[in-house]
Amino acid sequence: MPAHFNAIDLAVLLAYLAGTTALGIWVGRRQKDAKDYFVAGRDIPWWAVLFSVVASETSALTFISIPGLAYATDLGFLQIACGYLLGRIVVANVLLPRYYQGELVTAYALLEQRFGLATRRFTSIVFMVTRALADSVRVFATAIPIALILGSSVPKQYVMPVAVLILGTLTIIYTYRGGMRAVVWTEIVQACVYLLGGISAIVLIGQAVQGGWGAIIPQVSAAGKLHLINTYTGFDKPHTIYAGLIGGAFLAMASHGADQLIVQRLLSARSLKDAQVAIIGSGVAVIAQFTLFLFIGLGLWVLYQGRTFATPDQIFPTFIIEQMPHGLVGLLIAAILAATMSTHSGAINSLAAAATHDIYLPLTGRSADDPRTLRVGKLFALAWGVVLTGGALLFPENQKLPVVVVALSIASFTYGGLLGGFFLGIFWKRARQRDAIAGMAVGITAMSFIVFAKQMIAVVPSLAPTLGPLATIAWPWYVLIGTSITLATGILVSLAPHGDGPVQRKA
Repeated sequence: MPAHFNAIDLAVLLAYLAGTTALGIWVGRRQKDAKDYFVAGRDIPWWAVLFSVVASETSALTFISIPGLAYATDLGFLQIACGYLLGRIVVANVLLPRYYQGELVTAYALLEQRFGLATRRFTSIVFMVTRALADSVRVFATAIPIALILGSSVPKQYVMPVAVLILGTLTIIYTYRGGMRAVVWTEIVQACVYLLGGISAIVLIGQAVQGGWGAIIPQVSAAGKLHLINTYTGFDKPHTIYAGLIGGAFLAMASHGADQLIVQRLLSARSLKDAQVAIIGSGVAVIAQFTLFLFIGLGLWVLYQGRTFATPDQIFPTFIIEQMPHGLVGLLIAAILAATMSTHSGAINSLAAAATHDIYLPLTGRSADDPRTLRVGKLFALAWGVVLTGGALLFPENQKLPVVVVALSIASFTYGGLLGGFFLGIFWKRARQRDAIAGMAVGITAMSFIVFAKQMIAVVPSLAPTLGPLATIAWPWYVLIGTSITLATGILVSLAPHGDGPVQRKA
């Protein structure tokens, strides 16, 4: 154990882990059926859904990577956060009313109503693969501070695997037992913990720098790190006003309207109005939250005088371990765990819901009210928990990119295809199941070349003349491009003759 992490810190951390696990098990103790397990009986108040949505998208990617991003650049990421709010407003008014027209448990059931069962299965499988990859990265990111704590007490080659296993196992336990109620109510506690941790960091950084924040602000201003709006019109920079507002809006439309991870929380609200208030309110809260974590990064830049770290994701954990007083070190480590345990638990439950309702029930013909469905859902939760933990164990430790960029790039790889499928069903009445699946398949395939162009060129340099321009596209544009390709392909395919005419079902 590192010298600066003592018994007090360990006690705080263990108390948090034990308390969260116990709370999750307790709140989910009276589940009657699969509806209780996956959407909490649709009885969660709007404010709890709001906090749950914010907590679910606030993993270690926010707590660790966003300060590192500000340390290396400026406040430009807030342009994307503003786009996130715009996208949520669209989801609240376009997609949520359709979800609440039926007793839906997964987002992809809406596509079955519009296109057919094959489309539902296709999109659900795409979601499951993407979510498994992205959340494995999140679990890995959260294991970084745990590895720092373990230090020399564990052989170096086993530090990260042990850290991943500790985090993954505890989250699996309470998610398996407690279902969506456990996810939501533990996320509220977790949100309070990591926000308290972030505010504590702001205060302590101010105390560590001579002159406090009154001295920090002029230094970061003189260095141009308070720069917020970038009017650059190219597609190769991520933090511009156009990439932020347009690209960020499409990313939020996909993540909050076509991703089961968030949609499942919104379907747990008591009414459509509650869900709409929750999702729009979460957009405002996320802007405030990003501002908090970006300013932590600016403060650390002054404190460390811009020194170079091995990776940006090590900057904030290093401050926690080296600079914070006993007790608060344990609290901040607990805050990092809180941030990702909330997302991790939600991912496990949403993956289990998709596997149960989109794959298992249609194949078996069983009802969601069948007692066996609840048991099967829990088994899927257990299986997905193991898969996510295993994926984190396989993630390379020498990753140079900020983990937030890695995870968002993975998500953007399929988000455009999924969102394009939903928009095709809503806005193009001629579209049939064939058209939707073709559009999404082409959109996702095309995005694989764009998202992974750099890696392909590194492996096969001869591809540079062809893929070079694609490799320069910044990640906020991925969802918009994928959505556009999906829509264009679906519309073109729909113009070919259909055997029995266009479908008239509403989406």
